[in-house]
Amino acid sequence: MSGGDLSLREASPDDLDAIWSIEAGVFGAEAWSRETMRSELEGEYRHYIVLVDGAGAVRGYAGLLAVGDDGDVQTIALSPEVRGEGHGRRLMDELLDEADRRGVTQVFLEVRADNPPARGLYASLGFEEIAVRPHYYQPDDVDAVVMRLRMEERR
Repeated sequence: MSGGDLSLREASPDDLDAIWSIEAGVFGAEAWSRETMRSELEGEYRHYIVLVDGAGAVRGYAGLLAVGDDGDVQTIALSPEVRGEGHGRRLMDELLDEADRRGVTQVFLEVRADNPPARGLYASLGFEEIAVRPHYYQPDDVDAVVMRLRMEERR
């Protein structure tokens, strides 16, 4: 799970501070609370990974919820300094590999309608847009685009 100076590893509760710092910086008013993030990291049926630099500092993270045949990308975020280098794809590939290991047949996610880079990444992995949730992201009043990947159509 390594590539360049940054590598992936399974997240642990010890990563909470670093993950939450990225969460707050990336998502601002829409960020999950610390307690929500703690619950996610410790929750059953979840798989969280972190992207770390050579010094062990967390530079990104992603989480999957997998129950039965369905998976859901709970969250994914990168520090600004490592964006645009393919690390979002690495995180997604690892989540999808884990979904496959768990026998998931389809994976869902929501993405802001005003985030074309993320929508493009997900489409390149085989996700299709299946619905829109109007006014989902508040306080910005931005729609959520619901996307689904049938695992047999993964790219």
